[in-house]
Amino acid sequence: MLTTYILVAAVAYLLGSIPFGYILVRLFTGADVRAQGSGNIGATNVARTGRKGLAIATLLLDALKGAIAVWCAFQLGMQSSSGLYAHVGLPIGYRLASLAALFAILGHMYPIWLKFKGGKGVATGLGVFVALAPKSVVLVLLAFLIVVGISRYVSLGSIVAAAFFPIAFYYLNPQQRTPAILAMISGVSVLIIWKHRENIRRLIAGNEHKLGTKNA
Repeated sequence: MLTTYILVAAVAYLLGSIPFGYILVRLFTGADVRAQGSGNIGATNVARTGRKGLAIATLLLDALKGAIAVWCAFQLGMQSSSGLYAHVGLPIGYRLASLAALFAILGHMYPIWLKFKGGKGVATGLGVFVALAPKSVVLVLLAFLIVVGISRYVSLGSIVAAAFFPIAFYYLNPQQRTPAILAMISGVSVLIIWKHRENIRRLIAGNEHKLGTKNA
């Protein structure tokens, strides 16, 4: 079984490492998206190229790679435990799916193809959250929209949403509520918040860009 866990972690990391923002901007504009704005490869920075279509495509593809990693890991877990009782097979599937979520996020944030300099993981995080616990995502998205609507800070909304997900996950997904799974889910949230540390500094200093401003 250890081999299966290692395989899932490796494949999820490599899938998460696909730098769709970098690839799309390079293909359609010839530019390096890392040379502008925040230097990230995510949809927000891609939007700064003026190509909204590329930004939307980046958002969707980054989310999709996370969702695919989690879904494939869950299916592998269920197949590897076929013949076992559901109360045994399901936890294996959930553990592998949570492991895939963690490593897909790590891949996006630290892609091997770009010298381990990637994005903040919000879109990929959304993808893995949807695949892991869609009911929880509804509440998380609601929290995100409320925070952004009140504060006009997208970064603050992302931070609050990442912090809130483990709580929503805990209460809405009792079948998956094991220490190992909760630890990996919390790890995903911590990574996303950590990647927003510069945004947190700017929020505290009062100079973070608001939604709708020129440099947002």
